[in-house]
Amino acid sequence: MEFPKGTIKELTFQSVELGEEMQLLVYLPANFSPLYKYSLLIAQDGRDYFQLGRIGRVADEFLSEREIENLIIVGVPYKDVEDRRRKYHPNGAQNPKYIRFLAHELVPFLDREYPTYQMGSTRALIGDSLAATVSLMTAIQYPHTFGKVLLQSPYIDGQVMELIRCFSEAQLLEIYHVIGNQETEVRMTNGKVSDFLNPNRELSKAISEKPFTYFYEEFNGNHTWTYWQPDLRRALKMLF
Repeated sequence: MEFPKGTIKELTFQSVELGEEMQLLVYLPANFSPLYKYSLLIAQDGRDYFQLGRIGRVADEFLSEREIENLIIVGVPYKDVEDRRRKYHPNGAQNPKYIRFLAHELVPFLDREYPTYQMGSTRALIGDSLAATVSLMTAIQYPHTFGKVLLQSPYIDGQVMELIRCFSEAQLLEIYHVIGNQETEVRMTNGKVSDFLNPNRELSKAISEKPFTYFYEEFNGNHTWTYWQPDLRRALKMLF
């Protein structure tokens, strides 16, 4: 069945924080109108979410059937694997700056450009792997700005665990978290092989000990879009 298609615009945005021009992909629903108000979903690995995740198509279907609330999706693409690691990895040289870019530059820009609700509870971050890691780190540091975070197979290290353990405003944040039960030997872009499953189980335990609104599931699969793509349907429905 064909659904009315939203539009995806490409914009460029000059980031003072990062000292570079950032590309943005902005999905507006088919029935977009400045008279309505919209929730915001910001995707790290932005181009991957549109091309491999087909997130625009999922949103088209749900919006036309009125199964989710009015939603604008903003993808922030990475330039190459080194750029991605610099910005997304907890130890990446630009990680703190990228987090500040999301909270202090991108959100105010989107709130000026589009009819958003301008409330943390209506803004979400999403990412897969390292993109999920930086999404979680951002939501933990700015829970009044981002009230929801969707994690698909995040990379978890001691730094991320410490952020969760020290976090005292869990009631502000809604977390959707999935990991594959075959993700015990994931080849990273730097060539190293890493166990994702057990650190994610540890993360889940730490999150469950605090008053987050939290959904966790281990899917039967590995660290690929083969599993993340179909999972997006449930993720969007649960959070929007």
